[in-house]
Amino acid sequence: MESFPEACSHVIRQLARVYQNDELAKQQAMTPEQRLALHQSQSAPVLEELKQWGEKQLRENLTEPASGLGKAINYLLKHWEKLTRFLTVVGAPIDNNICERALKHAVLHRKNAYHYKTLHGAAVGDLFMSLIHTCELSGENPLDYLTTLLAHGPELRKAPTGWLPWNYRKSLAELNNSS
Repeated sequence: MESFPEACSHVIRQLARVYQNDELAKQQAMTPEQRLALHQSQSAPVLEELKQWGEKQLRENLTEPASGLGKAINYLLKHWEKLTRFLTVVGAPIDNNICERALKHAVLHRKNAYHYKTLHGAAVGDLFMSLIHTCELSGENPLDYLTTLLAHGPELRKAPTGWLPWNYRKSLAELNNSS
């Protein structure tokens, strides 16, 4: 962005419009079909303009193809069909950020795993990495979740499936209401 501030700002503004459309679809609880129709009518023209802009940058030598911006534009154009799949496939996500975040956890865990002294320690680390990520995907604070589990060991042993990250608050509320 520092080297090509105007061009980068243009691309970011265009992509922001597409993400605003996706946020609107979420806010209005649109069906996947309605979301697709919204993107086809509102996002497709924005992205088509962006594609034409990128092609013009390279065709008219407005951007050096070997520069950072030129490489980014070439990448965008080379992968255009896959990057715009959400315009043609019902329910296709606009990006793969959830996958990227999951990989970030795995990479960090791999880095930390170099310090495990035993296979058992590595297994425990694997378990906690998975648990922490599952809590985050469920919108729960991993520390709060684990603290709650430790405080309710007997109840957890009686009905473990009621104490999973996505439903433990319901079990906790039922327990508190019965007291």
